[in-house]
Amino acid sequence: MITELTILPGLNKAGVRESFSDITLSAGETVSIVGPTGSGKTAFITDIELLAQEDTATKRRVLVNGLVPDDEVRCNPCLKPIAMITQNTKCFADLSSEEFLRIHARARGIKDNNVIDDTIELANKFTGEKIKKSSRVTVLSGGQTRSLLVADAILIGASPVILLDEIENAGIFKQEVVRIIQSTGKIIVFVTHDPVIALLTKKRIIMQNGAVKKVIIRSDLEVTAAYNLLEYDKKVSIIRERLRAGKMITKELVTASLA
Repeated sequence: MITELTILPGLNKAGVRESFSDITLSAGETVSIVGPTGSGKTAFITDIELLAQEDTATKRRVLVNGLVPDDEVRCNPCLKPIAMITQNTKCFADLSSEEFLRIHARARGIKDNNVIDDTIELANKFTGEKIKKSSRVTVLSGGQTRSLLVADAILIGASPVILLDEIENAGIFKQEVVRIIQSTGKIIVFVTHDPVIALLTKKRIIMQNGAVKKVIIRSDLEVTAAYNLLEYDKKVSIIRERLRAGKMITKELVTASLA
């Protein structure tokens, strides 16, 4: 059981050592990684996913519960405690969603037949176009695929650490994702450019030039800002879903959105 991950400093793009002493992520904590494109956000979560031991380009080290992880934990997919959902998720196996999930459940030793239905039901809370058990994973949209994989990581993988790389770009219901996974007690790390997601997390890690520039703990004022932005974001989502459904935007809706 992972109760905390500790990231020890490595090198920035110029080969200069990062200035922080260590960063600890605890169970139940949500963290966002923010910074300009190319600042090293994805490299940071990749180090976490690999449980790096100075064997990546950044030379960072990651400790599990304060200890160096065993090689088997790092390399055996069945024991991997970390699920990472990236921007470039592809499913190459021509399987139905049910078959895809059942294979993973079997690999994890899960015998509960209800877990497949529960996983698809959860995935459908994250995406507008519903996923069916018969849907082929190779023809799912980017948003559907990522929704399925997030639900799979929560229920079947039961991963104590989930890394999400720019989920807002997939057109999924990000507020629902954040709301549900914040209640799981897992370590959740978001790489994001979205101010709503960044402010909904309790801790923000700021990246620059391949290194951690600073770590910010969310203030009470930022909590208020997060919920104000969330209301605007919900209104934008309503307009987006109406456009997707081929419906007209009414005067009342525009007035309410701008109010």
